Amino acid sequence: MNFKNKTAAYIKITRPVNVLITFATIFLAGLICPVDQLLINKIILASVSGALVAAAGNVINDYFDVETDKINRPHRVIPKKLMTKKEALAFFAILKFFAFYLALQINKPAFAIVLITSFLLFIYSFKLKRIALVGNIVVGILTGMAFIYGAVAVGNWKAGIFPALFAFMVNLAREVLKDIEDIEGDVKSGFLTFPVKFGIKHSINLIAGIIILLIIFTTIPYFLDIYNIKYFIFVLIIVDSLFVYFVKELFNNVKPENLRRLSNLLKINMLLGLTAIYLGSNISI
Repeated sequence: MNFKNKTAAYIKITRPVNVLITFATIFLAGLICPVDQLLINKIILASVSGALVAAAGNVINDYFDVETDKINRPHRVIPKKLMTKKEALAFFAILKFFAFYLALQINKPAFAIVLITSFLLFIYSFKLKRIALVGNIVVGILTGMAFIYGAVAVGNWKAGIFPALFAFMVNLAREVLKDIEDIEGDVKSGFLTFPVKFGIKHSINLIAGIIILLIIFTTIPYFLDIYNIKYFIFVLIIVDSLFVYFVKELFNNVKPENLRRLSNLLKINMLLGLTAIYLGSNISI
């Protein structure tokens, strides 16, 4: 394999879009959670180190998921033999090293968060993702921690709580949705995910319930005077409207291609929700 193809494989296994979203999430968290001044250097360090943690998490996930990916996602790097498991493990270690080093440059609490999330990502990939709902909750927590991490980097962790809860709920729903999409491979591999244990119908009801709670939850910060009217208008017109559309489509069509589309819609809507938070935070840069 030539250098260009090998480099492309190393980039692809990190899932660069997800890594970029993690970078943007932490960067935004740092922007909306400042104290006395905007600590742009610490925000950048947190964003890069968090993105490296996410990349490493995706690599180790693919390392442990080779057999199921041969069924569910044969296009991925290791099943296609574009990278060996040994190479993936070495790449994982390198990404972790740089993530730890950068986190140390921020502060001790930031380093502790990177250490804890790194451990959770490894345990999730190794064992927890195969346990009904437990793995989904862990992923939701890890996603929400990106906001706490950005807030901790600038010394204002409390301001990251609401965005963290929003991200947790969106990603909990998305993870269960992805498990429905992967149900065939998970059954063959003996993974006891929520859809495998309780069925697709109950899984859809669970996802819909999470999204409906989320729609209600998104209005609360405005009434508590956490965010301003710009947040409220953006959320009602765009974010919550897309959530309503998502629930409608979820009940109408459970074909794999539609589930994939809805999964991407949730990802996009999380970014739109973060935009609403930014607009409503009275931040001047």
